[in-house]
Amino acid sequence: MEGVSREIRLVARPKGFPGEELFEVAEAPIPDPADGQILIRNAYFSVDPYMRGRMNDVRSYVAPFTLGEAMTGGAVGRVASSRNEKLAEGDWVLHQLGWREWALSDGSGVRKIDPSLAPVSTALGILGMPGFTAYYGLFHIGEPEPGDTVFVSGAAGAVGSAAAQMAKIAGCRVIGSAGSPEKIEWIRKLGCDGAFDYHDVPVGSALRELAPDGIDVYFDNVGGDHLEAAIGAMRNHGRIVACGSISRYNDVEPSPGPRNMFMVVTKRLRMQGYIISDHFEHFPAFIEKATEWVGDGRLAYRETVIEGIENAPKAFVGLLRGENLGKMLVQVGPAD
Repeated sequence: MEGVSREIRLVARPKGFPGEELFEVAEAPIPDPADGQILIRNAYFSVDPYMRGRMNDVRSYVAPFTLGEAMTGGAVGRVASSRNEKLAEGDWVLHQLGWREWALSDGSGVRKIDPSLAPVSTALGILGMPGFTAYYGLFHIGEPEPGDTVFVSGAAGAVGSAAAQMAKIAGCRVIGSAGSPEKIEWIRKLGCDGAFDYHDVPVGSALRELAPDGIDVYFDNVGGDHLEAAIGAMRNHGRIVACGSISRYNDVEPSPGPRNMFMVVTKRLRMQGYIISDHFEHFPAFIEKATEWVGDGRLAYRETVIEGIENAPKAFVGLLRGENLGKMLVQVGPAD
C-alpha cells in the first residue's frame, strides 16, 4: 500500500522522571502484507504505567524497550488488508504492536474484538488489560466479602476506578484516594463511600477518619506512603493486593520501604503481588462479567484521549504526572 506510517521510537534511556525528548517521531513506508499477514490501521494505542520500567535497560518480568525501535504495547485497529485466513478485512482487532499508525502482523498475539458490545477503545481499558488487572487482583487476591472495607489508592486511574467499582459490586464499603478535586468528584460518583485527595491530607490521617474500624483489603496502585498507611490501618488477617507502585517508578535511588512492615506479622496480613499476563486463563470469566456490568451501568469508565501520534510522548509523561482521568489513550486513526 502506498503511503507513510508514523511511529514513536525510544531514542534514549531516562534518568529519573522521563521527558518528551527521549522519543522521536519516525516515518516508514506502509507495508503490503505477505502470505499469512494482515495490515492494521490503528485507531488507538495505550500508554500505561508499566512502560516506565521497560524504558530502563534492566530486565524485569518483561524485556526492556529497544532504542531506535517503535514502542510496543496495546493497540486496537481495523484490518485494512488481509492475507490471513483467520482474519478478514474490516475486522477490529487488539494487538501489542503499539505506538504506530499502521501495523503489520502475522496474526500471532492478535485478538478479534466485537465493536457491537462497546466502543473499541474499551478493549484497551475497562474491557481490556486494566479492567482485567482490577478483576483478578481484587477477587482472586483480595477476596472481598460483603461488608468488608476496601481501600483503593489511585482510584481515579484505569485500574483503580475499576477495582473500586468491582468492590462495590461485591458488597463492600469502599474508600478511594486520588490527586485532584476533579478526580475526587468522579470517584464519589462511582460510588466510593469515602474519598480523599492525598495532596490535602496525609494518608494515615484520612484512613483514621474514613475507616476508624480499619480496612480489610488494600488495593495498592501507589506504594510509598499509601502502603505504609494502609498497613497501619489494616485489620487482622487483612489482604494487600500489590498491583503497582507508581509513586516509586521514577526514583533514581531505591526508596525506604514501609517502616511498619512488622505489622504484616503481628496482624497476620497477606500481601501478594502479581503480573496479569500470568493469569489469562481467567480472562473469559472476566470479560463475561465485565461486559454485563458495563452494559447495565454498574461498571462506568472514563477515558482521557490525546489526539495525534506526535502527542504520544506528551500523553505518557502526563500519565506519570497523574493528568489522566480513567484510561489514557492516544488516537491515531478513525474509530468508527
